[in-house]
Amino acid sequence: MQSHYEIPDTFWSLFRSVNREIYIESLLCINQEYEYSNYFLTREVCLQILNDMNTQKRIRLEREESETELDLLETTSSRILNWLVKTGWLKKIEDYTSLTTNIVIPDYAAIFIEAFEKLSSQELEETDLYIQNVYATLYSFQNNPKVNLNMLRTALVNTKKLNKALQDMLHNMDKFFERLLDKKTYGELLREHLDGYVEEVVRKKYHILKTSDNFYIYKMDIKKCLREMRENDEWIESVRARAKAAGDEKEDVLEILDQIERGFDDIEHRIANMDKEHTKYVRATVTRLNYLLSGETDTKGLVVQLLNRISAEENGVKKEEKLRKTAERMNLSYLEILSEKSLYKRRKSRTDFISKMETEEETEDLNREEVLKMNRIQMRYSRAEIEEFIQAHMTGDIMDAGAMKDMTDEDFEKLILAYDYSTRRNSKYAALNEEDRMVENGRYRYPDLKFIQRRP
Repeated sequence: MQSHYEIPDTFWSLFRSVNREIYIESLLCINQEYEYSNYFLTREVCLQILNDMNTQKRIRLEREESETELDLLETTSSRILNWLVKTGWLKKIEDYTSLTTNIVIPDYAAIFIEAFEKLSSQELEETDLYIQNVYATLYSFQNNPKVNLNMLRTALVNTKKLNKALQDMLHNMDKFFERLLDKKTYGELLREHLDGYVEEVVRKKYHILKTSDNFYIYKMDIKKCLREMRENDEWIESVRARAKAAGDEKEDVLEILDQIERGFDDIEHRIANMDKEHTKYVRATVTRLNYLLSGETDTKGLVVQLLNRISAEENGVKKEEKLRKTAERMNLSYLEILSEKSLYKRRKSRTDFISKMETEEETEDLNREEVLKMNRIQMRYSRAEIEEFIQAHMTGDIMDAGAMKDMTDEDFEKLILAYDYSTRRNSKYAALNEEDRMVENGRYRYPDLKFIQRRP
């Protein structure tokens, strides 16, 4: 039977009570003693625990709607214990042999008390705990022939819990942005960043994922373990045989391995999203700090302060008076007040545009010789140097460009200029490429040119 059917209606009154903080703290104190008790806690022990808590914190208990005048005559500890028993958070068991009243915590109440502990304690982070559990469980399942699929399912459950913990971290980032905007001074904002965000997120949560590398220490080993199990067909068949013998054939071992692997891919994506949120927060903090620093000197900051002061005035007459005095001294509608650069650039008049068109002279198109002259590397190599380059690579009366070896940048540039030189009428050499073949020479590709000397 499901536990929520056992919960009495009065159980939920704790969350509506004016004393709910006191009741929750009392439950935590009783549960702490309850965990170390070998048997039940007696009523006297519970009262002593509550008395010690009352002595330390001087509890002031408000009256509950269900309490009578007779109940108010009891001590504070008795009132707390009686109310918790009456609403179902604690349960009385009478032991008639020893004539004592024992106090126990019902199963459904223990679930809520565990949640209260997680909300109030700063113990080992879930992101640290679950990754170690997955690592240990997978290696035990791989190397211990006695285990069954339930151990592999445990690794899958811890992977899902780790994903949930990371998702909660990601979704709770918005509260830091809200607190960032609430700070009005530079000192308050810096204190919020260092004592709030750095302590709560960077050192306790984000630090675990990135700096101390708890996740990345185990990630590659876990993926290697999953890959080895998947590729070992003999081991897979032995696991299936054990599962069949135990009657556990609801899920195949490969299906569970696939789910764990997908879970680790999701972890990677969530960590990437945490990186983005962390970068956004740091950028927003720096922007806010710069704004608060320049708020008293920057034009935009001064205007914002002025507008905030005017809008804070509740009296309509005084607000109108402040607006009138402000308007006498400055023009708030001028766009450059709110920005260093104007939001638009003024257009020139139509007469200026027409006069400019009339004064512009038409430019003539360049001819072929002028274009070649503009594109040519001028004064880099002289005509004599180009002729020496051709003569140096001649074999007999022919220079074969395709036969050149170990061509450098300088040689390639001279080859281009040599071809340009060969196209002129007064050139001593002519270039031929009869077969239209291309040559591959190192990182250069050019036509297979042959230079011969012109006849006089």
